[in-house]
Order: sequence, then C-alpha cells, then structure tokens
Amino acid sequence: MTTEPAAALGEKDALELLTRGHIEIEGRLVDASNTTLRAEITLDGLTRRCVYKPVRGERPLWDFPDGTLAGREVSAFLVSQATGWDLVPPTILRDGPLGPGALQLWIDEPEEAESLIGFVPAYDVPPGWLAVANARDEVGDAYALAHADDQRLARLAVFDAVINNADRKGGHVLYPATGSIHGVDHGVSFHVENKLRTVLWGWTGKALIAEATEVLTALAAELDGSLGEALEEHLTISEVQHVRLRIRRLLRAGRFPKPPQDWPAIPWPPV
Repeated sequence: MTTEPAAALGEKDALELLTRGHIEIEGRLVDASNTTLRAEITLDGLTRRCVYKPVRGERPLWDFPDGTLAGREVSAFLVSQATGWDLVPPTILRDGPLGPGALQLWIDEPEEAESLIGFVPAYDVPPGWLAVANARDEVGDAYALAHADDQRLARLAVFDAVINNADRKGGHVLYPATGSIHGVDHGVSFHVENKLRTVLWGWTGKALIAEATEVLTALAAELDGSLGEALEEHLTISEVQHVRLRIRRLLRAGRFPKPPQDWPAIPWPPV
C-alpha cells in the first residue's frame, strides 16, 4: 500500500478514488461547527486522506434547509470545475460509514506555507496587500484585516460572488505545495438572497480581473446545459437560477461586488 503526495493525484483519479474507495474514519475535526471527519480512503492499493461530512451531522440553520449542506459542498466543486480555476478540491456525495455525506479530497499544506490573509499591524500592512477592516487587540493596538493583492485570491473572490458564499474565512483557504490555492467549507453557499460574507473585500468596486469575463461567460453557457442539470441534483431550481442572475450582474457591472448593507459582510472569526 502506498500513500501518494497530493500533487501526484489528478482530478479524474481523485474522483474515482472518492467514488469507489473504502472509507476508514480517523477522527473528528473539532473546530468545525458541523460533524466533520477526517478519514482514509483506499482503492486498489492507493490510500489518501479525505474529509467526510455526513448529512446526519449537519447542525440546523435558520436560513438553509436541513440536510442540504453536503449538496452545496458538491455544487461548489462543480462550479469550480466548470471555471477551470481548480479552486475547490474534488468533492462528491456518497454513502459513508455514517450515511450519505460530502466526501472531499484532503489537501496537505507544507509547514512553511504562508497565509495570504490575516491580521497585520495597521501601520505596517505588507506591500501588495489590501486592507479590508480595522481592529484592535486586547491591549488596544491597532490592526488591519488584510489580504494579498494576488490573482489566485482574486479568482476565489469572483468564485465566491458566483456561489454567494456566506462563510469565506481566512482559515477556509488552503495553500498546497503545488503553489495553487484551494477554498474549502462551502456548505452555506448558493442562497437566493445576497449573503456574501468574506474576508476578500480588498477589491470592492474595482474592475474584475481580465480573465473573469471569459470564464463567467463560459460558465453562464454551461449553466444552460450539463452544469445546470448537475447543480439541480443538489440545489433547488430557484437557487440554480440565482447563480445565473449573479453571473449576469457580475458581467454587467464588470466589477467586484460591494459588501451587503443588510448582512454582516465579514465572517466571525475572520481567520
């Protein structure tokens, strides 16, 4: 039996492993609000880690129907896959030891990986970073919540606007050794009301990155075909229609969205 590094497994093989592999639960990730389990999954001598979120372990939410969070996780992967930006690790819905749930490939981060999002001294925001909000620590020193002005994060900000992500914390962004970034924890996405809540507000009102127009246009076309059909297996028809509406608004405006006025704009805790 061998354990391959994350970069050695392509998306097709990862999906095959997640779909057909045997799951052995290792333990629970205690920081998660819903039941989130780390597991090993094995197929034909290949073993990898994965994250398993059983539907039965979802905590009821007032604004998201019970039992739908796992399907929203899968939907986020399907949209990411359609963009070609590889923002969400391979994710499927399948039966596991605790019943149906979302199964996502585990992403290892090297110890030396540096976050592109965090609190920094307000007077010393790193060059190339964008300040999002002001804060003070327990002794009153001024800090800024900020993130790097980085193309990879900008892609993620566009993606979050499309899926209406209500919980983009800094800790929900991973930095694998491949040099890419991955967003995780998309269970509270795709609501029909504007619930965008994120730490990536640094581009508020600025022009979208150049590649976004082409990607969003292609995404809109795919929503009228196989992508729309796939999403309707996990979301309501109205929720899928609102994905189309959000894409149209982004294309029409040509700019990153502004924070909502009737909804907390930044998740807690932010990082």
